[in-house]
Order: sequence, then structure tokens, then C-alpha cells
Amino acid sequence: MKTITFIGNGNMAFSIAQGLKDNYKIDVVGRDLEKLDAFEKKLGVNIGKYLIDNFYIEDKTLLFCVKPANVEEVGKKLKGKAKVLYSVLAGTTIEKLRSNINTNAVVRTMPNLAASVQKSMTTLTGDVSFKEEAEELLGSIGGTRWLSSEKEIDIATALAGSGPAYLALIAESLADGAVKQGLKRDDAMAIMRGLFSGFGELIQEIHPALLKDGVMSPGGTTAAGYGALEDGNVRSSCINAIEKAYKKATEL
Repeated sequence: MKTITFIGNGNMAFSIAQGLKDNYKIDVVGRDLEKLDAFEKKLGVNIGKYLIDNFYIEDKTLLFCVKPANVEEVGKKLKGKAKVLYSVLAGTTIEKLRSNINTNAVVRTMPNLAASVQKSMTTLTGDVSFKEEAEELLGSIGGTRWLSSEKEIDIATALAGSGPAYLALIAESLADGAVKQGLKRDDAMAIMRGLFSGFGELIQEIHPALLKDGVMSPGGTTAAGYGALEDGNVRSSCINAIEKAYKKATEL
């Protein structure tokens, strides 16, 4: 069984490890053994646990899951030369990763929180010689899409990486709207979850505009609600959210 070595043991590392644990041996490198023990217990499988100071990365496959601001500090603690570095760091360029981590190859990846349930939409770019391995590795936690440039993965970060937070806001708001009109909270939440589950399947095959047209009859309830969303500039706000998040990714 192939070993994947996680550098970092935060929430994203755990989410990805959840998706990989059945098919890969997991090693995790961190600063605190107690936190590594807690990571292992929560994950539910035995892992290799290592402290980061002078950790030997020679010929290892690394999944880099530290905070972007800590790249330089962490790089100084690692010894040897990795086979390949898969980075999940938003906005951190291949050039910066190469200048701080000794590795033969770099692939930038941007999974999202759904990695923990193997439903991530993960975008990838970098050393094309590792494209097939990257798609297999990250394909263990959901769908993948190889992009041709770092600019594109920064845009995709704003869409797929940050997207769960945007959809969560919409989901909560729709449920709140139903409660405001008199629906019980438990009922509103159950109906909202069913809505998102079904919509997730439909959107795989049908263009959003066609879905909208299919449910919006002339002068009907959907048209009234849709008009209210347009009045509230929801479409414009979503477009602006991607722009703001993309610009932030390039500043990190």
C-alpha cells in the first residue's frame, strides 16, 4: 500500500485523510504529538506520527497542508528531497513552494471540505508528469479537474474551494425564509437538505439555465421568488464573490 505523508494536521489534512485512509497508508507530520494522537483517534485508523523538526522527506510523496504564511518556516525544518509535493495551499505559487521545499516536482491542488465524504471537487495544476498520479490520488476524495495554469487554479479556488461556504449561506437563508413564513425549523432544514441533495444530482447533467426555465412557470410561485432574488442582486453578488475571493487568493 502506497504511503502518503501529510505535512500538517489541520482540518483540510483530516478531510483528505478521511478520503484516502482505505487505499493509502497515512503518515502525518506535525508539531505536537498529542494533536497527532487526537488526529489518529478521530481518523479511526493507525497512522505514522512524526514531529516536524528535521523530518526526512527523501523520495516521499508529500501532501502539504500547512498555512500559507508558514511555508518558509516549515521548509527549513524538512530534510532531504521529496519525490513530489502536492500542495493544498490557496494562492501559494509553485515558484514559492519550490524555493522553500526541496522536491523533484510540485502539483498544486485545491480540494474542498467535501473531501471528508469523498465528494470534493478538486482542481489540479503543475508538473504534468504527475498528472495521472495526481488525478488518481485526489480522485480518491471525489472529482478532479486538471487546469492549464496557476491563474486558473486561483480562480477555481474562489469557486470550488470557497464554494461550500457560499452554498451554506444560501442554504441557511432559504431555510430561514421558510421559518419566517411559518414552517417549523426541523421541517425547514430537512426540506432544504433534500433540495440540495436532489439539485446536486440534476446539475451534473442539466445546464443551470435549463433547470431554472424548467421549474419557472409564467406568473407562478418560482417566478415571484426568482424576481425577489434578482431584486436583491443575488446574481451580481455571486459574481462579485468569485472576483473578491480570486483576488484574495493572488494576494496570499
